[in-house]
Amino acid sequence: MPDKPSRVSVEERLFSLVLALIATEIGLTKAEILSTVQGYRQRYAVGGDNASLERQFERDKDDIRELGIPLETVEPPEESGSNHHLRYRIPKGLYELPADVSFSADELMLLKLAATVWREGSLSGESRRALTKLNSLGVDSTDPVLGYSPTLRVRDASFEPLSKAMDRGQVVSFQYLKPGEGMPRRRRVAPQAVVLHEGRWHLFGTDKEAEGTRTFLLSRIVGPVVTVPGVTFVPGGEGKGQEALAELDTLWRANLAEITVEPGSDAAVRLSKRQAALPNHDQGESILALHYTDLDLLADELAGYGPEVLVRSPAALRTAVLARLTQVRDAHTEAFTDHTAEKEGTE
Repeated sequence: MPDKPSRVSVEERLFSLVLALIATEIGLTKAEILSTVQGYRQRYAVGGDNASLERQFERDKDDIRELGIPLETVEPPEESGSNHHLRYRIPKGLYELPADVSFSADELMLLKLAATVWREGSLSGESRRALTKLNSLGVDSTDPVLGYSPTLRVRDASFEPLSKAMDRGQVVSFQYLKPGEGMPRRRRVAPQAVVLHEGRWHLFGTDKEAEGTRTFLLSRIVGPVVTVPGVTFVPGGEGKGQEALAELDTLWRANLAEITVEPGSDAAVRLSKRQAALPNHDQGESILALHYTDLDLLADELAGYGPEVLVRSPAALRTAVLARLTQVRDAHTEAFTDHTAEKEGTE
């Protein structure tokens, strides 16, 4: 009986994919990626059904682009219109430092030292072997591709203990702070999957108190994640991750915000990449429709743009953004008042 493939974390798979796509000049086909890159090749069936693996690759492409990594699709001129032979790559020219950026000798020495630590501490044995496999495809991987460290989002502190508990079938306990609540509440959860969606890590699991499945943002977990002694469960396997992503995708599609952005502003440039703008020629404004999974997270983001953004709908999002802006205004007003009173008291 063949050994069960070892579990590969999402971050390891994304790192290996980025590494492979940087290492190639001509790009890799989907079949080459799925059959050789760490995190895909373990589940790749030669001549078999790889539909679920292909869907995983499509989601990974979106995650990489959301993280600011320039992934290109190259269509062979002789096979125009054929998706089967499309090639994917990350052009080094778009992922290098600008030409006008330079470093002193001391700075270069420190950077080289940091790169050495990165190479030895972050690249697994499987990823090292992946470079050798790329050579068999005609990819020249002798370049110092590790100098292009991928800017993957740093994982939350709860990621590792949740992953370990999930692998071992252990129920965990943690403090969870929901938006609008003054104090966190302790939750007991059987973790079924930890997934990356829209650039954020989510925990999908069974809430023991609610007796049902729930999705938690890892960024809202407060304090340490601890295992509950003597309480175990049977992990649901890879299918639970697919279920979690499907639910998040459904929620993302169901939630739609309509906002107006100031033309030419930072908000217009950044937000228009996520949804096509619909120009309003009468007012000289741009209206954007944005899908979202979490109203409070979107409110935090939009409030950061200040007067560059006006929320048109839904009303709950508009109220949430106004509340954040009002809080900032009041905080600055109070600080200014205190400073003025202190200054007058010293004169």
